[in-house]
Amino acid sequence: MSADGKAAEDLVARYLVDQGLKLVERNYRCRFGEIDLILQDGDTTVFAEVRLRSNSRFGGGAASVTPQKQQRLIATAQHYLAGKNSSRPCRFDVIALDRLELSRIEWIKNAFGE
Repeated sequence: MSADGKAAEDLVARYLVDQGLKLVERNYRCRFGEIDLILQDGDTTVFAEVRLRSNSRFGGGAASVTPQKQQRLIATAQHYLAGKNSSRPCRFDVIALDRLELSRIEWIKNAFGE
């Protein structure tokens, strides 16, 4: 991960904790892929994808989460949940940042799912 990517994840993790979520795990990896941040929002498990874009010519950070990336995130989340034997509700959030304006955070709750 690049220094910019780590800084973006650190910023987003602090932001989400400040919003009342509880950070559970960072950079969960398995054979299907990686989830940047796993948090708890009340009873809901939140799988957060942090997107840092250098420009928005091809869409913002949220637009960069392709259907293929969504499927990898869903498979990775299922792997995580199976290992925890969890039946809690869950959602997938996308948090997009602009490399030139990191203070502008776009938080898209329940951005996609099955």
